[in-house]
Amino acid sequence: MSKLDLKAAANEQADEFAWVLPFCVLALASIGVVMVASASIAFAADVYNDSWYFLKRHLVFLAAGALGALVVSRISLQTWSSLSWTLLMFACGMLLAVLVPGIGREVNGSSRWIALGPITVQPAEIAKFCCLIFFASFLTRRHEKLRHWTSFMVPISVLGIVALLLLLEPDFGSVVVISGTALAMVFLAGARLPHTFLLVALAACGLGLMALVSPYRLQRLTTFLDPWGEQFAGGYQLTQSLIAFGRGEWFGVGLGNSVQKLFYLPEAHTDFVFAILAEEWGMVGGLVVIGLYAALTWSLLRLVRKALAKQAFFAALLTFGIAVLLAGQAFVNMGVASGLLPTKGLTLPFVSSGGSSLVVCFALFALAWRAQKEVNSDTEEAASGIGKISQLPIFNPLQLGDRKTEEAA
Repeated sequence: MSKLDLKAAANEQADEFAWVLPFCVLALASIGVVMVASASIAFAADVYNDSWYFLKRHLVFLAAGALGALVVSRISLQTWSSLSWTLLMFACGMLLAVLVPGIGREVNGSSRWIALGPITVQPAEIAKFCCLIFFASFLTRRHEKLRHWTSFMVPISVLGIVALLLLLEPDFGSVVVISGTALAMVFLAGARLPHTFLLVALAACGLGLMALVSPYRLQRLTTFLDPWGEQFAGGYQLTQSLIAFGRGEWFGVGLGNSVQKLFYLPEAHTDFVFAILAEEWGMVGGLVVIGLYAALTWSLLRLVRKALAKQAFFAALLTFGIAVLLAGQAFVNMGVASGLLPTKGLTLPFVSSGGSSLVVCFALFALAWRAQKEVNSDTEEAASGIGKISQLPIFNPLQLGDRKTEEAA
């Protein structure tokens, strides 16, 4: 067999499972459209006098997410890496802006949204996107020095600042997801096990302490342990969600036939859309959705292994972070709906109604798709004009320090 035949066979084998990633995303997004329409129809008709209000809104953000994904996928990973410091500053600026009275919009005691005309933006979702790129870029350049405390504490300090800004909103759920993702990326980058375990233990103790000292978080914890003890008070939302799961049985009551969405279960089309799905589609439908998330995670982790084999460390770390974040957020959302975890305000990726979350999920998918394209490609694309400009030290001060170190060596 000639070299050209071997090369063609290798490319064919590399692309054998390339379809799994977009298929899972499109399947989950399609299920999301159906479930948002079904779960919100009664609430939308009563509040907005338009049964399809949330469906129309969801389709608009779905189109925005698809357009954003197209733009993100056209930019090389090298460009994203060189803009990592700028993106981090932008995310921190947004997290600070949402805390300013008059800019941040307060809902249910939390200031998590910024109103921009007819739409609202959630800075915590933007922070997920920006932090993933920053940590992947920083750990790629400094992974050989992570075994020392000084280098190890730099990404941890950045994580602490982001977590503090999120807790001031407060957004405890996003803190858990971003912190868990960042720690997993640090571990993959080569941090020492004692350092990692010590940090995980300290983070767990800190999060537990914050849950205990905060009255409303403590109430959520106690009602989570015994929701039926306060089924008409703090445990109302969870008990209604569990009733939805019980009514679904094996094959569900049928699409559109949910009773819990008729003003019994709050946030039926957002945080608790999985409960309505389980009621209408049953255990079988729920397992299909879980299987799609499992396949999505598997395809991303498979890409991580391939990127590591080709020494594409930034692509590997970025894809690994995306896999951990999406899988972790899906697990937390479904765990909350099923009573496995205390109540947290996290959406189900690609499925729940939520503008910022949906757009960011598609942006993360576009990054993974770009990484898959570059890893499977045998030739590197020429840097674009944007990429050349973004390589200037003013856009990433950390690169300037790296260059001085290399020149001194």
